[in-house]
Amino acid sequence: MSLSDLSESTQNYLKEIWGISEWSQQVPTTTLLAQKTGNRPSSVSDALRRLANADLISYRPYAPIELTELGKKYAVSMVRRHRLLETFLVQVLNYPIDKVHDEAEVLEHAVSDIMIERIDALLGHPTRDPHGDPIPAEDGTVDNPEQSTLTDYLLEHCCQNPQRLRIERVSDKDAKILSFFIQHQLVPGKTILVRGSRNLEDIQVRHEGSSESIELSSEQGQKIFVIECES
Repeated sequence: MSLSDLSESTQNYLKEIWGISEWSQQVPTTTLLAQKTGNRPSSVSDALRRLANADLISYRPYAPIELTELGKKYAVSMVRRHRLLETFLVQVLNYPIDKVHDEAEVLEHAVSDIMIERIDALLGHPTRDPHGDPIPAEDGTVDNPEQSTLTDYLLEHCCQNPQRLRIERVSDKDAKILSFFIQHQLVPGKTILVRGSRNLEDIQVRHEGSSESIELSSEQGQKIFVIECES
């Protein structure tokens, strides 16, 4: 069985199961998958039983769901497809980064493995997609760098003085917030100077070399992932 032998629904479930715990401590459960996919819990349970019968997951009702080695292989392959397609759409077809997710969701089920590898070669084997998410390598390895949300960083460091940080990743889960980030050029690779109020009711951000401040809420700060710039 190869990835192309799997139904679109199966591919989506495997990718969703893998993605739940990529950036959080959450574990995949039937209830959480129902929330993520918008499907009824009974429908999700039926789908999970099919995945278990195909040896793609380990599944028991009311217990966390675990990908088997085979399931993980296919899940990571789907993530690789999605993120390479997003990168292609931005770099080659000039899509704005807040418009590529839905397009890639459709294309990832239609393109062949050969096309994905040619896209990868054409782009120079990128390691990050336009949102800063790591693109799994062809062998399935994933490089997840150490980073923290902007809000968490400020809470930990109690920053009353401006801190110089680099944006590594922005969440694409909320299209409205992502559009706001793009409007203000708060995107991966940008260096910013940041200061937070003591209770983090507001976060003041400005681009290096600019005097104009951008005000973020604590919620928005949770959607930006940063690292400290080297001195």
